Amino acid sequence: MALERCKGTRDLAPAEMAKFRRIEDIFRETARKWGYREVRTPTLEYLHLFTSVGTLTPGMLRKVYSFLDWDGWSGERVVLRPDGTIPVVRFFIANPAERAKLCYVTNIFRFDESGNKARERWQCGVELFGAGSRVADAELVALALAVLEKLGLECVTLKLSHAGLIRELLAGFKLSREDETGIFEQVMDEDEAALAKLTREQPELGRALGSLLALKGKSAGFLKNFRSLFGRDYPELEAPLGDFINTVSLLEDLGYTCEIDIASGRGFEYYSGVMFQFLAGDTRLGGGGRYDNLVSLVGGPKLPASGLALYIDALMEQLGPESEAEEKAVLLKVAPERLAEGFSTIRHLQAAGYTAEIDCGGKAVSRKGWMLEMKNTDPNFVLSGGGLRGKLELPTLDDVLKKLGKI
Repeated sequence: MALERCKGTRDLAPAEMAKFRRIEDIFRETARKWGYREVRTPTLEYLHLFTSVGTLTPGMLRKVYSFLDWDGWSGERVVLRPDGTIPVVRFFIANPAERAKLCYVTNIFRFDESGNKARERWQCGVELFGAGSRVADAELVALALAVLEKLGLECVTLKLSHAGLIRELLAGFKLSREDETGIFEQVMDEDEAALAKLTREQPELGRALGSLLALKGKSAGFLKNFRSLFGRDYPELEAPLGDFINTVSLLEDLGYTCEIDIASGRGFEYYSGVMFQFLAGDTRLGGGGRYDNLVSLVGGPKLPASGLALYIDALMEQLGPESEAEEKAVLLKVAPERLAEGFSTIRHLQAAGYTAEIDCGGKAVSRKGWMLEMKNTDPNFVLSGGGLRGKLELPTLDDVLKKLGKI
């Protein structure tokens, strides 16, 4: 019987883990330099964190892994976290500060009936609490693009949308919060039937929503033209349009090229302001935006907040094979009676920056590094491999290190 993985999961081989760690290391270092501090939240969270205030759409809630955490007499329903941001919001509320910059690397779990899509997904993200300006929005974009640039990814497309524009028009339909959340999900998924139903109920407002979702452009000037033509009929859009224009203008001043696509905000359930996505072709590498209502919805104070996530699985697919630095690897063969000295030699080699291991016997592993033999007779060491022609006899470990440093 073959040993199979669970559907929608994957093993990460050493070569893939090298990519994973590279992404993780670059992200952590970049986030640290922007002032973010790392947190880690539990894999299990209470279900009500995601349901009691409508933080996730009905479509998302149908994809959570949920079960009863039974304690013998009673229990509460828990989930494998389906989202990275909401647990960090919970952490922030439990550890209050006027302003906090937090980052994380985590896995999330979402059910897929087919098993063809990933059910466990990895992401790295940042959350910025207490800052509600276009500067904060631009900082998140700059941070994400810095990570992607350090990973060597070129031709990344930045797409921008604004949830506030859509929510302002949806408010005109006088829907319940639950219904509005569901409709928001449907229209962002380009559900024509949902849009048609809204248009039948309120034709003028429905057509306006359709025009908004079709909005595409490439500059703050384009948005200004849209405001001059459209804003007079819908004054409620003035505030979110002004916010959008200010953020896009700043990003342009910073030298970033963006595409404005209002319908590109799919998958951003709880966002209230500017939303952004990073794409390589049709592959989504990450996204985020402003969610000024989420902290208070979860039970915290009313304050602005924003965040982003980069999708590690997608990023790994974009990277070439990682170098394993085999040119700095040393395999030490040592006589049985000198094993204690052999382990001491290994420590010295590792301290000098080499990957060093002792020959434990068994089948030889193909390698490109050096072979170092530790003998019982003078000279004590014999060095070979790693580009050397033949074998080189050396009397001391210091001589070995000097020679390795010159090769």
